[in-house]
Amino acid sequence: QVQLVESGGGLVQAGGSLTLSCSASGRAFRYTMAMGWFRQAPGKEREFLAAVSVRDATDYAASVKGRFTISRDDAKNTMSLQMNSLKPEDTAVYYCAAKNNPLVSDRTYDYWGQGTQVTVSS
Repeated sequence: QVQLVESGGGLVQAGGSLTLSCSASGRAFRYTMAMGWFRQAPGKEREFLAAVSVRDATDYAASVKGRFTISRDDAKNTMSLQMNSLKPEDTAVYYCAAKNNPLVSDRTYDYWGQGTQVTVSS
């Protein structure tokens, strides 16, 4: 079983930056599992944000491309999401995810964290 724990959420002013981290345990992720970030705002569906493959290939949603950067450190079993130029519409619960597939070609994930709240004030 895989456990994912997010951290780094909080309150930030518009235009500011925040870095989210995801700590993974229960399995070795190197070479086997792509990882990603999603978010869900109140009253909205969960939204894909970014993903990183085992070879560090990345995929971004158009809404965050150029502002958010995803990365992974397999030696530490961690993944990060650097978020810049934050906007009030980025306010949501952010989720870390992992899947039994090394590629980012599809957006179906098998494991999920509990989420961390990000609030961007105007």
